[in-house]
Amino acid sequence: MFTSKIGRLRFFFYSAALLVAEIVTVVLCIAWTIGFEGLMNSRPGPGREGLATAILVTSLMLVLFRGNFAWRRSRDAQGSMWILWGYIVFSAIFAVLQAGTMLVYDFGAEDFNSGLNLLGFALLGLWVTLLMAKPAGVDIEELVSVFDFDEPAAPLGSMKSKMYSSPAGTTSQASASATGMAPAPSRPTIPGNGRPRPSGFGKRGLA
Repeated sequence: MFTSKIGRLRFFFYSAALLVAEIVTVVLCIAWTIGFEGLMNSRPGPGREGLATAILVTSLMLVLFRGNFAWRRSRDAQGSMWILWGYIVFSAIFAVLQAGTMLVYDFGAEDFNSGLNLLGFALLGLWVTLLMAKPAGVDIEELVSVFDFDEPAAPLGSMKSKMYSSPAGTTSQASASATGMAPAPSRPTIPGNGRPRPSGFGKRGLA
């Protein structure tokens, strides 16, 4: 189950499901530890250690699933290993920094964590690279050409000529010509007096 290859569509939906699960997990961790009101009113420091620990543990668990999905997608496309390991390592670092941000971030100050945002953009780029990698041994252009409907439709005359040139059309024509050339059944000869000539049985009877 966790070793089979996955394609683009499954990788996309698996990643989307992990993103939703991560958001729900962070929300539940906040609600079960200090609450949203306590988080907004708390100061950075030891008061948020329980929250940061809960977010770190759950985020690292999700990183394991994210790495497994990326590994299976990379196997399907036979992608580069540095992209795969870069994605896994950056995901683990992002989880650690996310938990650390909850520990030291001051919600009252206008401070944005630019380092975490840049790491998120790097993760997004690696994820898109894994998503768009084409499956190994598949020619995408040949696959797309099968569904190319831009070519004009064949005229009706050529379709008729193809139909009549087929073996079925040839057979039907041959049978029709044979029927037309069959000789008509012979009719008895009637003499000039209008009466038919007597058959051989009548001759033997007269004799």
